[in-house]
Amino acid sequence: MELATLSDVKNGIMEEPQVKVTTSDVGTQTKIAFTRLPATEPVEIRFQDLQYRANLGFRKGSKEILHNVHGRFLPSQLIAIMGPSGAGKSTLLDVLSGYRITGVRGMVTVNGRERDLDEFRRVSCYITQDDRLQPLLTVKENMKIAADLKLTARYTVYEKYAIIDEILKMLGLYETRSTRASQLSGGQRKRLSIALELVNNPLVMFLDEPTTGLDSASCLLCIQLMKDLVMQGRTVVCTIHQPSATLFQNFDHVYVLAEGECLYQGSSENLVSYLEGMNMPCPMYHNPADYIIELACGEYGRDKIATLVQGTQNGRAIKWFKDADILPPTTHVEVSHKSPRLPGRIRCHTSLQDTSQLNQLAVIIKRGFIKVKRDSTLTYMRFVANIITGIMLGTLYYNTGVDGSTVLDNYNLLFSIIIHHAMSTMMLTILTFPMEMSILIKEHFNRWYSLKSYYIMVNIVDIPVAAICCILFTIIIYVMSGQPWDTWDRFWVFLIVSLLVVFIAQAIGYMVGAVFNNLVNGTFAGPILIVPMMMFSGFGVNFRDIPGYLKWGTHVSYLRYSLEGYVGAIYGMNRTTLPCNKQLYCHYRYPDKFLYDIAMRDDVYVSCIITLIVMLALAKFAAYLLLRWKIRSLR
Repeated sequence: MELATLSDVKNGIMEEPQVKVTTSDVGTQTKIAFTRLPATEPVEIRFQDLQYRANLGFRKGSKEILHNVHGRFLPSQLIAIMGPSGAGKSTLLDVLSGYRITGVRGMVTVNGRERDLDEFRRVSCYITQDDRLQPLLTVKENMKIAADLKLTARYTVYEKYAIIDEILKMLGLYETRSTRASQLSGGQRKRLSIALELVNNPLVMFLDEPTTGLDSASCLLCIQLMKDLVMQGRTVVCTIHQPSATLFQNFDHVYVLAEGECLYQGSSENLVSYLEGMNMPCPMYHNPADYIIELACGEYGRDKIATLVQGTQNGRAIKWFKDADILPPTTHVEVSHKSPRLPGRIRCHTSLQDTSQLNQLAVIIKRGFIKVKRDSTLTYMRFVANIITGIMLGTLYYNTGVDGSTVLDNYNLLFSIIIHHAMSTMMLTILTFPMEMSILIKEHFNRWYSLKSYYIMVNIVDIPVAAICCILFTIIIYVMSGQPWDTWDRFWVFLIVSLLVVFIAQAIGYMVGAVFNNLVNGTFAGPILIVPMMMFSGFGVNFRDIPGYLKWGTHVSYLRYSLEGYVGAIYGMNRTTLPCNKQLYCHYRYPDKFLYDIAMRDDVYVSCIITLIVMLALAKFAAYLLLRWKIRSLR
């Protein structure tokens, strides 16, 4: 492969080869040659005295996972980080990719210069162990979204589709391009995860346990695919637990960890020689990968681990590399204190994303509406649930709003409506957001879009469904329960308050979903947050009976302003005396009497709406801050 140099850079943007698809018959199969090769020199990664301490939680201290390990990953190689469970494989991969930055000490260099994390993220990608795909989108739709987000505006639609088709053919996904991601097999999902990141030609690819959950044939296919990517000039680093002998032979470089220390670093073919040199020969007909893992687990004694760590000098030794005699020594790396850019990569902007915020927003909004259209839970079941609940409540409280003898029943109905809006919306968001959160973390780290673009999108996309569901429910319940129609203002205030409750509850759901990734914790925390809001809403205990030292609670409860808004719309606005159709005496036939007993006024609905709008803005802003904090804390 002929590498591009700085002389190939024009106007600050690297020109890449023209897209074309070539095929060559190999036996009975057709192999696709990927023509979009990396346009810059391959990347060599070195790390020295790398240490990582994980925070165990509040007042639990920390635990050191990586113990001053060293290593050198050569360019254009398929590299396997191996070790038993808990050895620190995924942690090392996270640190090298830049996914984890808190608690890390030591030095990581790229092509001999200190790594600038932003620049490194522009030429690398991270593929998680679990395939975080959009299940409702087809393979081609997923790829088109990735292309629109990761390729600059200078690419035409035709060029994007040519790139997509080429990648899909190379990865054997072309025949499944119209299949939804949720219907793909495990191996196909893994290949699609790789395909999505290949769109913008990364120089370095990090994969966490790419063979987990795959059968032997799919594992071999996945490793051979990564081998093809390496042959194109990429550096591919992956973690793998215990490969078979066939898989093990495909790796160019192996890095073995045990208890956060390096047991071996070198080529896969030199592992047997290394073990013989350490007086731990691999038994005949034994898979060397299995044997080194057994040693790392301490099955042959804990002293063997210390001996191997000493033999490789915790990753410093390079004598077991392939062609080690042509490599310069790694005892010391001259590092510039500046923040150099990778050779051949000149950027004219400082944003991590390759496209503008406006383009990001347009693309992910389009994706969001496709998902809404196809989502049976968030869309269609939501419509059905609101309609059925509205009819049930309307039947139970039929015409309670028009009779003076059923004022208290109608008051109970108003509170039930608020609880329905608050609980159903909040819990639905809490239950569905963790899945979106996992996809967001992957796509945001791989520079698909900014967090601001994503947050604006989720708020815009859910407005139509939430609003239509709320409007349908409000119309059904308002008509069936016999609420007053003497002026349209009553209905509009009622509807506006309902919409505000829905959107505030949704924002609270985002807050809970962002803080608690665990679904069980989120479903437990959500209702708990509603309880104090109910206590200070004025329902059951009116404002006059609340102790003075708890009065502050009424000013922060959005349910209080929602209930006051409802009561003001139904029994305020100078409503006349109510008829008594079932009794001779109706205690609350005069609305003023009822308003006095519940300690509410009839003219505060406007201020309630204003307060709810302010609360909505604060809740949305707080949800964004918590989401940003959560993403940063994960790193």
